[in-house]
Amino acid sequence: MEIIFHGQSCIQITADNGKSLLVDPFLSGNPLSKSNPSDIRTDYVLLTHAHQDHILDAADISKANGAPIVAIPELAAYMSWQGAETIGMNMGGTVDLGFAKATMIPAFHSSGIVLDDEQRIVYGGMPAGFVIEVDGKRILHAGDTCLFSDMALIGKRSKPDIAFIPIGGHFTMGPEDALQAAEWYGAEHVVPIHYDTFPPIRQDAGAFVESLRGLGLKGQVVEPGSKVDLSAWK
Repeated sequence: MEIIFHGQSCIQITADNGKSLLVDPFLSGNPLSKSNPSDIRTDYVLLTHAHQDHILDAADISKANGAPIVAIPELAAYMSWQGAETIGMNMGGTVDLGFAKATMIPAFHSSGIVLDDEQRIVYGGMPAGFVIEVDGKRILHAGDTCLFSDMALIGKRSKPDIAFIPIGGHFTMGPEDALQAAEWYGAEHVVPIHYDTFPPIRQDAGAFVESLRGLGLKGQVVEPGSKVDLSAWK
């Protein structure tokens, strides 16, 4: 398995058989991204919610690759209007993608598409995260969220091997709450996401990873465009 962090909240998971899924593609509008949407090759696109920094390149990547978009029904409908093939699912449900299974878990956030020209907001359905099973491992993507106590139940039930957790603050939980989330999710390996892209979410990811050690957890700071070090799984 290979996992690439493309910046902000975008991760790409490639299974041992070469099949791939992409979560929350925000590349063309991300000043820190090293990836070009036209270079992405994937079989599925998963969306946690409808904010621009999670869906900006979703429709284009989906259409270029013939990769269905998996999302909450309202967001799936919106993406289908952009010409993408979609798979709508809802909270607690699981979709079988053949090489992977994705279960939608709660996140506490907002979700909508702001159409500035029309001064209108399109409701994007509930925000979510995913627990993704690939090659015998469970990967948790928390989505954009604040801290909430059911993270402990999610961790107990899903037993993730690795968790991608937002630490930026302002729009999501910050490092202190993210430490509690990491403890509740119970993943041995944690990768911080959703930070540094814009001034309000600048954080010291290295300090966050150091703090994880006090909880008996391992953390990695992964630069945009780089691979997650999975050697500890071997």
